[in-house]
Amino acid sequence: MPRQAVIHSRRRSTKAERLEARLTRRQKSLIARAAELRGTTVTDFVVASAQQAAVETIKDFEVVSLRDEARDIFVRALLRPPAPNAALRAALRRHRRHLR
Repeated sequence: MPRQAVIHSRRRSTKAERLEARLTRRQKSLIARAAELRGTTVTDFVVASAQQAAVETIKDFEVVSLRDEARDIFVRALLRPPAPNAALRAALRRHRRHLR
């Protein structure tokens, strides 16, 4: 585990933010039952579940998974990239002029 993460986990977190949701009686009952089965409070259950869903959602959008031919083409392009074409060389010249 990175040192920064270890230090962060030792800090006492302050919970200053609120999140409210309207639900049906049936939804609340279902969540309360699940929290009870887990041996936790409804709040802790909801926060942990929402956090897990958020992490998975972000991962789904940020991680690219390639299979078979697409993976092979991608790896080849990384290992043996094509030579820069005229448009790329022109863009590099414009970029260098812009930095001056």
